[in-house]
Amino acid sequence: MTQIGDSNAHVSVVLPGTADTTLTLTWSFQSDRGNKRAVNEDSVVANPPLFAVADGMGGHSAGDIASAAVVTRLGDITGRAYIDADTIDQALESALADIDRVGDESLLGTGTTVTGVALTIVDDTAQWAVFNIGDSRVYLYADEVLEQVTTDHSVVQEMVAAGLITREQADVHPDSNVITRAVGFHEKPVPDYSLIPVEPGQRILVCSDGLTKELTDHGIRHYLATTESAERAASELVAASLANGGRDNVTVLVLDVALAVDEVESTRPSERTR
Repeated sequence: MTQIGDSNAHVSVVLPGTADTTLTLTWSFQSDRGNKRAVNEDSVVANPPLFAVADGMGGHSAGDIASAAVVTRLGDITGRAYIDADTIDQALESALADIDRVGDESLLGTGTTVTGVALTIVDDTAQWAVFNIGDSRVYLYADEVLEQVTTDHSVVQEMVAAGLITREQADVHPDSNVITRAVGFHEKPVPDYSLIPVEPGQRILVCSDGLTKELTDHGIRHYLATTESAERAASELVAASLANGGRDNVTVLVLDVALAVDEVESTRPSERTR
């Protein structure tokens, strides 16, 4: 298990194209090897402007090393408030070279999933660049609505998309652990990207499938909706996953977006105008 960045922290971000709009990003992450696994092959990076979770592939040699290689390369992206997809792609390609050196020592090879969000600028507007390879996920909770932003790269997801099985059947399908895309195995990493405008009030969840194996979207929404802090949300999500079986490593990163405190104060009416 590799952790890069502070597990509980916050940072101020000035939005582009505005004179004085500043947001505060507050985050927390937790990870556990679960109740069944001997080793935690998950890794996590929380290093603004990028936040990501990698899940080393169980059943393959050195899955923990593969996930560590990815978050280490992503964690090397520092000193910038915003980055672009090319920067993420270059980090993943460097991680692939690191992974393949280890994978060459095993007949099975080794690999990892990775998913996350990064601050980027599109048309002078701050956006979250959501990226994903594999079946770890990014969720957005805003205005009391939970949305799964990423699409799993998995056999069962392809079956769901083709109408062969339902989402509920996919969760218990014997091939539910088989993914169709990863970082590793000498293949160029190809992440899917999507954009989300950066807005106050957002709560973003980045997680390995150790969470989604044990909690439905309804359960995930409950904990995101009923916890005041990112730290409490991450703690309760991991605890619920373990209580529901904890069959796999579980890693959770919760990221909250809010107006900076001084801006909140400036919008309040003064004593003379109340």
